[in-house]
Amino acid sequence: MQIPERLINFKVYEEGEQFIGVADIDLPEYENMTETVSGAGIMGELDTPTVGHYSAMSVTLNWRSIVKDLLYLSTPKTHKLDIRGAVQSIDSATGEIVKKQVRVYLWCLPKKTSAGKMEKASPTDSSNELSVIYYKLSIDGEKMLEIDILNEICYILGTDYYADVKSLL
Repeated sequence: MQIPERLINFKVYEEGEQFIGVADIDLPEYENMTETVSGAGIMGELDTPTVGHYSAMSVTLNWRSIVKDLLYLSTPKTHKLDIRGAVQSIDSATGEIVKKQVRVYLWCLPKKTSAGKMEKASPTDSSNELSVIYYKLSIDGEKMLEIDILNEICYILGTDYYADVKSLL
């Protein structure tokens, strides 16, 4: 069994080529859109998800100082971010350290840019918040998650949960 330990390091690229500077990233949360069901035959209320539908997602890049990439990510266009990381685990049977690639690919539109604060001898805490329209996560080259709002894909661990809905339409 492999016991996950930590993210060793990561890099961010635009369009897979242009290196985006040093930042911490708050990855998107994906939250199901739900509806409360109540009525005769149900004891109370029940929140149920609508298959394949998610609330708006966003990603935030946090910068230590005001940098050109902060402004670049505020340009009004679709930014295709490729986040490549190395995750460290330990194999419980052998005690060996195992490294795997984790990769997040996002299509984003600028939502909010903050230059942060000016305080001597301190980081500026500048940030970009981008609206996510496409989200794909893979581990060691195997696709684990793909949420494509515009093309109606809701793929999680080997199954596209929206495929049968599309066939019914």
